[in-house]
Amino acid sequence: MYYLALLAGEENGAGSTPGTPEFGDAVARHERFWESAGTALVGGGALYPTAESVTIRHENGSALVTDGPFAEFSEVVGGFYVLEADDLDAALELARQIPDASEGFVELWPMVFWRLEDEHAGCYLAVLREPAGAANTPGSAEWDESIGAHARFGEFAGPALRGGGALYPPSSATTVRVRDDELLLTDGPFTEAAEIANGVYLLAAADREAATAMAARIPLGPKGCIELRQIVDE
Repeated sequence: MYYLALLAGEENGAGSTPGTPEFGDAVARHERFWESAGTALVGGGALYPTAESVTIRHENGSALVTDGPFAEFSEVVGGFYVLEADDLDAALELARQIPDASEGFVELWPMVFWRLEDEHAGCYLAVLREPAGAANTPGSAEWDESIGAHARFGEFAGPALRGGGALYPPSSATTVRVRDDELLLTDGPFTEAAEIANGVYLLAAADREAATAMAARIPLGPKGCIELRQIVDE
């Protein structure tokens, strides 16, 4: 089974800015995790700071685009991994080894499916978010209808769609922290967020403007939003 790990930490903490020595040190810690995870690690990357992000909402049939993250938090998502594990216990054992679990937290989500078509470094990560009570349940009529809408988006995006996946409802998520070598688990996603993740896309685009135009076509619920972040080439 596939699991999405959203890696969060202090927004302007040491190691959060690409190109700095601290960022290089953070990359080295993650490289050691990549080596230890082996084939269980099937995707992922660091993200540029939220100051460079874009939030997209749908309003009256049009896309409303604003600069910046979907919400202001002291701890924000700075990277992601997609892990393959036999069950939740195995996924949690992997998640506890991620450096961010000791410095911030890891939001671990089981995925309904995951598909990776091609290399995604330098692409854009589109995190689809919905209010917690608005997430569709896999297998429901609403879920089947949304799958059809996302299939049409895939046809529109063509080869620019490098990967993506849907998440199970928020009750299936686990927040993972490690403090003084003790594993701390909390059921559900990070509690500060009113709009929680329910899917991701990996999009190839020449620049942020092109990526935004493409992401604006992603189907959303009436109160949903998309947080668009560029993936660091490293």
